[in-house]
Amino acid sequence: MSNSEQYRVQNEPFYQVQADEVELYEAAYKAKLPVMVKGPTGCGKSRFIEHMAWKLGKPIISVACNEDMTASDLVGRYLLDANGTRWLDGPLTTAARIGAICYLDEVVEARQDTTVVIHPLTDHRRTLPLDKKGELVEAHPDFQLVISYNPGYQNMMKDLKQSTKQRFAAFEFDYATAEVETGIVAKETGVDPEVAARLVKIGETARNLKGHGLDEGISTRLLVYAATLIKAGIAPRSACRMALVRPITDDADIRDTLDHAIDAIFE
Repeated sequence: MSNSEQYRVQNEPFYQVQADEVELYEAAYKAKLPVMVKGPTGCGKSRFIEHMAWKLGKPIISVACNEDMTASDLVGRYLLDANGTRWLDGPLTTAARIGAICYLDEVVEARQDTTVVIHPLTDHRRTLPLDKKGELVEAHPDFQLVISYNPGYQNMMKDLKQSTKQRFAAFEFDYATAEVETGIVAKETGVDPEVAARLVKIGETARNLKGHGLDEGISTRLLVYAATLIKAGIAPRSACRMALVRPITDDADIRDTLDHAIDAIFE
């Protein structure tokens, strides 16, 4: 298997198109534009990028960003082994060399001094300086940088600088309409559409509480979790409490409100 083949998506990831996002992404990729995907947690951002990598037939290297991630984690570092030192490319460098889509998930979690290393790859230069190695990597023509983050979690201490944001074309995602989301949950899990519709109704109830006790509503991902449990034979109320309510809040009043909604919807 070649170096790029191991990063290819072998099977089509299910993604429900909602507007013209596929056409727009294809245009951005063809134009070699870096892309930023914004939206709430669990609304399909990562699935969309994975689907587009499959559709375009391009390898994809995904990185889950965190506050401890250093520039070396992205770019690469020297390692010691029995024969001395050897250089090991990081995921960003590997993607630039082989022409993969490099997807930095929740990029705002990374330190700002780390995200600066992506800047030369996001303008006309399309290069990546490896200062420790004394090498300038010219990005492969097929390389594309994609970043995602959830604006709802950001504050002044945790946000992308304008100097970073304005290097990207951007998509803004949100949860699908009730009808579309019902179809997604049913398709993903094989659960009856009527059950999927009830789950979506619970999701909408929680999303209406955002900013009124909840930092974030119930994601499509969690709805899929609940449907998966129900499909496996778990009672709907128990599945909803486990998958939809307990993960998102420790507040007793909010929990009781959502539990009552579950009891009403799955009476």
